[in-house]
Amino acid sequence: MIYAIVDIETTGGYASAGSITEVAVYVHDGEKVIDSFETLVNPRQPIPLFIQSMTGITNEMVADAPVFEAIAPQVFELLNDKVFVAHNVNFDFSFLNSALQSCGYHLNIKKLCTVRLTRKIFTGLPSYSLGNICRSLEIPITNRHRAAGDAMATVFLFERLLKNDRQSYIYQFLKKSSKEQYLPLYLPKEQIEQLPRKPGVYYFRDKKGKVIYVGKAKSLKNRVSSHFTHNGTGRQKQEFIRNVHHISYQLCGTELMAAVLEETEIKKLWPIYNTSRKQIDFQYGLYVFEDQKGYARLAIERKRKHLRPVYTFGLMWEGYRLLWNMVERHQLSPRLCFLDKTKEMDETQDVDDEPEIYNKRVEVALQTLHDELPTFAVIGDGIEPDQYSCLLIERGRFYGMGYISKEMKVKKLSTIKKILTPYIDNDFIRDMIYRYAEAYPEKRISFGIQ
Repeated sequence: MIYAIVDIETTGGYASAGSITEVAVYVHDGEKVIDSFETLVNPRQPIPLFIQSMTGITNEMVADAPVFEAIAPQVFELLNDKVFVAHNVNFDFSFLNSALQSCGYHLNIKKLCTVRLTRKIFTGLPSYSLGNICRSLEIPITNRHRAAGDAMATVFLFERLLKNDRQSYIYQFLKKSSKEQYLPLYLPKEQIEQLPRKPGVYYFRDKKGKVIYVGKAKSLKNRVSSHFTHNGTGRQKQEFIRNVHHISYQLCGTELMAAVLEETEIKKLWPIYNTSRKQIDFQYGLYVFEDQKGYARLAIERKRKHLRPVYTFGLMWEGYRLLWNMVERHQLSPRLCFLDKTKEMDETQDVDDEPEIYNKRVEVALQTLHDELPTFAVIGDGIEPDQYSCLLIERGRFYGMGYISKEMKVKKLSTIKKILTPYIDNDFIRDMIYRYAEAYPEKRISFGIQ
């Protein structure tokens, strides 16, 4: 087995926007270094002052250094067909792989992280940063925060790991089925291995235990593992990987329940990396107001912060479909409902009744809408074999969810409500449940007005 032990210095913390300023590679045959390479690299962008201060590499030092394209063939030759070894391997690999790909080279090699290996082989150290490991294990380290100095310290550490690997962790890490080379630096592999292949919601937590991401899954183990199989080079992905320290989860009976719980938890916890679901939903409402002539007007509009809608919709066309149905059933004016927007005639010209008479039809239409809002439960698998999962929609709104015994008859609404846990209703959750009930009508149990 031949290893390429690597360290780089860069202009920033993630590969998609940063550049390499220095690279060092020591090729090792498992006993000794058999080849080496080191050079400064012109990053073609300014080096931030705080990085200059930390590494000692200045803009003047790299001004006449080769650009990465000039050294790419040699770097690829040194790395190809070797095991890529580095302290926090995904950081170094993401930069070098991205730079090589931009030059037309593709690395398809195994990786070893000396941070994760040291945690296995030398347990209980106070810190696993390279400097602190070297102090704890009395490994010499010189020229700190320079590629050659840190890479040589990693060589000495790796030789110590090879010598003390009595449990064959290196062999286990290099197995094709191993996840070790892809996992976040501080996340124990055991936490993923212990995840069940069942529906649920998972929580990624930082080193202080704060939730930084919430997700739902049909199979918790498969979904969580998929987060780390292709670690991108972008800033958000790289920061996300660095900040994941722990995983917790909550089992759910069905994927639908997991989706509802995920939505609820995101709205409650506002995790920093749940950017897509944290955006404000552009939802719509059915509003009623009285115009200057005394006529009750119905309108579909975007939800307004300080106005309470009669009913809400995820999509505008759903609102218009409902409103047209109300117009036809109760002889309402399309123009007074903003459905006929012809400007040539007065809006009340197609209304034969006085406001008092017309408004009574609007009242009846609204009361009928309220009375006809559905009340139903969606039944599915429970967590335990002797139970059902149950999600309840009451008068068109999400009431809550939970688990009921299979021995219980799902007929009386008041009894079910006592068992379920109430949740906050929102359009996104309601829309999921409606669509699921429409797709699987055999799992829907409707209730009359009780």
